[in-house]
Amino acid sequence: MILGTVYRSTGSWYKVVTAAKIINCRIKGKLRLDGIKSTNPVVVGDKVVVMEDPSFGENNGLIVEIKPRENYIVRKSVNLSKQTHIIAANIDHAFLLITVNNPPTSCAFIDRFLVTAEAYKVNSTLIFNKIDTYDSNIKSKTNELVKIYENIGYNCIKISALKRQNVNKLQNVISNKVCMFSGHSGVGKSTLINALSPNLNLRTSSISQQHQQGQHTTTFAEMFDLGNGAKLIDTPGIKGFGLVDMEKNEISKYFPEFNKFSQKCKFKDCLHVKEPGCEVKSAIDNMLISSSRYKSYIQLLEDDRTYRNL
Repeated sequence: MILGTVYRSTGSWYKVVTAAKIINCRIKGKLRLDGIKSTNPVVVGDKVVVMEDPSFGENNGLIVEIKPRENYIVRKSVNLSKQTHIIAANIDHAFLLITVNNPPTSCAFIDRFLVTAEAYKVNSTLIFNKIDTYDSNIKSKTNELVKIYENIGYNCIKISALKRQNVNKLQNVISNKVCMFSGHSGVGKSTLINALSPNLNLRTSSISQQHQQGQHTTTFAEMFDLGNGAKLIDTPGIKGFGLVDMEKNEISKYFPEFNKFSQKCKFKDCLHVKEPGCEVKSAIDNMLISSSRYKSYIQLLEDDRTYRNL
């Protein structure tokens, strides 16, 4: 038996890196996660126990055990709303790549990602990519978004992965950490990883001008080692982000800016919708909480059991 880390998951085969070698693995039997119905029982970042099996060929084996996860990022599956899809596990830092218009990333999508990261205790940074293409209008919109999220406490970095502008600002953040890059198709995840480590030479593609959508260059999650001790997980583009296993009365806990006001609400179980004496609503009226964030919160209350393509 050998302990290793899952570096690539294609759904049927898994690349497991151990201290001595790389082993291509399948899953033994029907491994499933306790308490969660997942479409992918083994994910990139998992620590696993492998049993080599020469009958499969040299350096092939079986994953026989998944070690307990420190954390993970999970969302509802697109076509199977009752099932979930775990994007990656054992993450030190999650980066959400955002493009304001090419393709557009909505505030609702950003907020769903951040709520999930908060819920599963994963530190997050927002990366606003393609600043080399911004006109004055897009620059203004980007600056407004940056202000909203920096005021909450999130780190925001504006970059051009293609031109390698400000990419150096990421080096210290990712050093010696397991980092996950996520976002819509076409926002530049693979391009950014190439900028951070040119020798990887990951495949990239252009945006569909007709639909302003990415073209799914990355089709499965994969982890890469960088020279500064960082491990970067490149993930397939995500169209939407459905929340998993959250009750209505806990969603507000994952909006950090709500917390200092909610403690003063008249009712301890206040949902911050129509209740009297709600300090969160008062803060919104006084522009101490962003209206776009509150809108995202209300949407989550309304469809906490339903996947939305946002």
